[in-house]
Amino acid sequence: MSPLEKLFGKTAQLTVLEYLMKNKEEINYLSGIAQGTGLYHSSVARVLEPLLENNIVIEKKIGKQIRTFSLNEEHEATKLLITFYEGLKPVMGD
Repeated sequence: MSPLEKLFGKTAQLTVLEYLMKNKEEINYLSGIAQGTGLYHSSVARVLEPLLENNIVIEKKIGKQIRTFSLNEEHEATKLLITFYEGLKPVMGD
């Protein structure tokens, strides 16, 4: 069980956020996030919307149809989330 899940329970949005934090150096596609989290494609798309609206996640389009997602590491809230997550891992176990 992940540190965030231990504290806040299992939600699709936390699952996607944690996946992006663990894979922040990677190019993340919607299908890859769905596969990596075990969530349905539609669920990932749905929970990404508020993260995009709040600038926690940024989207880049490649061509007309390919969308990639990554953490907006320049945003202050994202920096706080990453710091919180990294500090929580040794305390709660990973």
